Amino acid sequence: MADVAPSPTRRAGTKDTEKVQGKAVPRARRVPASDGVRAEWGRRIEAEYRSAAITQHLTLWLIQIGASPDLIDDGLRIVKDELTHAQLSHRTFVAAGGQVPPPLARETLGLRAPAGEALELSVARTGVEVFCLGETVAVPLFKVLREGCTVPVARRALDRVLRDEVRHRDFGWALLRYMLESPSGGAVRALVVRELPRMLARVRRGYMPPGAEAKATLPEEDRAWGLMPWARYGQILERTITRDYVPRFGEHGIDAGAAWAEATGR
Repeated sequence: MADVAPSPTRRAGTKDTEKVQGKAVPRARRVPASDGVRAEWGRRIEAEYRSAAITQHLTLWLIQIGASPDLIDDGLRIVKDELTHAQLSHRTFVAAGGQVPPPLARETLGLRAPAGEALELSVARTGVEVFCLGETVAVPLFKVLREGCTVPVARRALDRVLRDEVRHRDFGWALLRYMLESPSGGAVRALVVRELPRMLARVRRGYMPPGAEAKATLPEEDRAWGLMPWARYGQILERTITRDYVPRFGEHGIDAGAAWAEATGR
């Protein structure tokens, strides 16, 4: 068999350097992955599948109420995004040494409309909690996660997620506007005003669980894999309240500041 010479783009070199396009550069240090890294990326696989299933179900509801084709198309695109995020998260999980991801909690992979509630109100309820709240805070959250991430496979995953989250956030606010301007707009507004404090309380429990403020540090290796200290989650949520929720809901005459005060008992 004839010898095969490496092409200029193939890597070679010593144990301390490698050749990239014919130039010797320091070999990248392999960042070890902790059990916490594997657990978090495993959790993200499950979360992305859940987001895909919930969005698919919401999009079915949009079809059933005869919603704007643009909103339906956007919903279907988001489903594909979430499945791509799950694939990228699984790739990172495996690169970190993960073997068997956590099983999917099938009972969470869908939506249930409250008994007797008009489907339009169930659409609005889900759109506000999942997208106006959840996807809006996800944008600064993933931005911070990406800032400290240097492991290439994890960075690629976070790059894609952050890019898509902006569009997912915008879908939520477009859906809210559409529902408020629909014939059911008055009932939708009443539901959002009534339920927003409880929705915010649930978001707060997820981002600011007891003891989270004390968890303000994290090993640099974990940061490199796209994790951050628990305390940062609460800080990001509180900034999102003032920078996003209050002005965005305010455009529709809904007082998110008062809802947050009620949610936190202030």
